[in-house]
Amino acid sequence: MSLFVLLSPDTDFALRMGTAVEGHLPGSISTFATDELPGQPEDLFAALGGALPDVLVLGPGVALEGALRFATVMDISFPSVTILLAAEADAELTLQAMRAGVRDVVSPGIDPEQLRVVLQRGAQASESRGRSTAAAEPASTAPRGRIIGVFSPKGGVGKTTLATNIAVGLGKAAPLRVVVVDLDLQFGDVASGLDLEPEHTLTDAVTPAAARDSLVLKAFLTLHAGGFYALCAPRTPAEADSVSPEQVAHLIGQLAEQFDYVVLDTAPGLGECTLAGLEACTDAVWVTGMDVPGVRGLRSSLEVLAHLGLMPESRHLVLNMADPNVGLSVKDIEVTLGLPVDVSVPRSRAVAYSTNRGIPVLQAPRRGDKATAALGHVVERLSPSDKSRAARRSHRRVVVS
Repeated sequence: MSLFVLLSPDTDFALRMGTAVEGHLPGSISTFATDELPGQPEDLFAALGGALPDVLVLGPGVALEGALRFATVMDISFPSVTILLAAEADAELTLQAMRAGVRDVVSPGIDPEQLRVVLQRGAQASESRGRSTAAAEPASTAPRGRIIGVFSPKGGVGKTTLATNIAVGLGKAAPLRVVVVDLDLQFGDVASGLDLEPEHTLTDAVTPAAARDSLVLKAFLTLHAGGFYALCAPRTPAEADSVSPEQVAHLIGQLAEQFDYVVLDTAPGLGECTLAGLEACTDAVWVTGMDVPGVRGLRSSLEVLAHLGLMPESRHLVLNMADPNVGLSVKDIEVTLGLPVDVSVPRSRAVAYSTNRGIPVLQAPRRGDKATAALGHVVERLSPSDKSRAARRSHRRVVVS
């Protein structure tokens, strides 16, 4: 059971917070209808009968300067408490808040459903940090979230289409807990595939300030309407040249601590940054088309990675833009690669149209479209359900139709 505490004289916000929690989230609310902050965190705990909040919301009407100062003290002394700030924020205020230890800045007019998602996420973060603090041994540095890489040695096989649809599908299952990262640093298309015009890119996300503070890093992510975040490729190839594999590896680790799923859309081939991403992956989605050069290239890549010991434990082989009339069969591909094909995605006008519009087909799925259904099967293999865990262990023979 979580304890949610609100400090705010705004009765309307208090009512919306009550609607967000009561009957939906396991826990209770304590509201202090005041614009005056306690002198010290211990004063707040005393008013709560000695209880430690899981989530503390500094609501509308509280002076921002005082709120940030109080958040800083609270974050240093009681890091297990998740602090949220309700304020009309610009980029500068957001950065100040995150540096002060505020986990999220929400609009004072946020609706109860959106607020419920933020509060639930805050309670989960508090629980996670509380377990780490109570542990007798130092906290583990292993990432909490799953890292899913989409790979192919060849371009033009639909990696970005697959990665963006995976992000959309997982975003429905885990709202605001998914981030897709464009690791095709020179010519990435995630922004185009999601119809985004990001204010910040991966170049910003590897700056020293972001590398030191994951909350600063989060300010550089772009929120997609599908309920997930995107970190898009640098604007120019020149900017991409300044990003090192070490920075990429550190970035992925930071994101895995903040999100349940980190989806990596990689560049063709086995460049250094792609290898850095692959080394961190818990799941690898290998993509190939039904052409001899592409299949042979994937086989060579898999042999190299096996030799280097860079094969994630969980793997998924996707046959994309499948066509039964090109002279290759699924069996031919499986024999060449020495792996079973897990999902076959047929050619589809709906997918091509959605890609050109920048709206992934799983965001607005068309009933009856086989490619859309196949992309859904890929997401099922990666989702947290019991059914998907069984699917990851099994490899059914697929048929191209």
